[in-house]
Amino acid sequence: MAYGWEGEKVRLVPLDKERHAANIHAWMNDPDLTETVLSGDVPLTRAAEDEFIDKAGGQPGAHPSDIIFAVETLAGEHVGVCGLHQINYRHGVAVSGTIIGAAEARGRGLGTDTARVRTRYAFEVLGLRMLISEVFLENAASLKMLGRAGYREVARLPRRYWKRGAFRDVVLMVAEREP
Repeated sequence: MAYGWEGEKVRLVPLDKERHAANIHAWMNDPDLTETVLSGDVPLTRAAEDEFIDKAGGQPGAHPSDIIFAVETLAGEHVGVCGLHQINYRHGVAVSGTIIGAAEARGRGLGTDTARVRTRYAFEVLGLRMLISEVFLENAASLKMLGRAGYREVARLPRRYWKRGAFRDVVLMVAEREP
C-alpha cells in the first residue's frame, strides 16, 4: 500500500535505512553529482549515512527543525531526497533542498514534481509561508526546476561558498504561499 505525500510523478516518504541508505550513500559520494549541490565533498561512510537517517527519522514532536523525505517514483523506485531545513515556525520560513541522485531519473520532471509536493506539504501541513533555496549559479537544471515549481529569483550572492577550488556564486530562490 502506498503512503506519503504524492504528486503526479513522485511520492515523498519517510527515510528508511533498509530502503534508502545505500542509494543516498552512493549519491553523496559521487563527485559528479556533488559538484552541483551545496553538500558533498566530504567522504561519507555508510555508518555516517545510517546515523544521519536515524537522526532524521528520530525527531518526534510537533515542531521538528528539519524534515527529510526520500523521493520515490509512484512505482516505488527510490530516485532522490528532499528536505525542509532550519524550519522557523514563528516566522513561517524554511530552507528547502532537492537531490535527484539517480542519473537516469534526471531530466524527467521528477525534481519539479518533488519541489511542488514539498512546497504543498510545507504550506498546507506545516503552515509555513516561505521556502528559500540556494543554488549554484551554474546549476541551470536546478534553477529551471525551481522556477517551474513556483520559486522566483530574489538575489544573487557572489562568492558565497568555497567548492572544488573556487568561491562560487549562488542564486537565492524563494517560493511564497499565497496570502
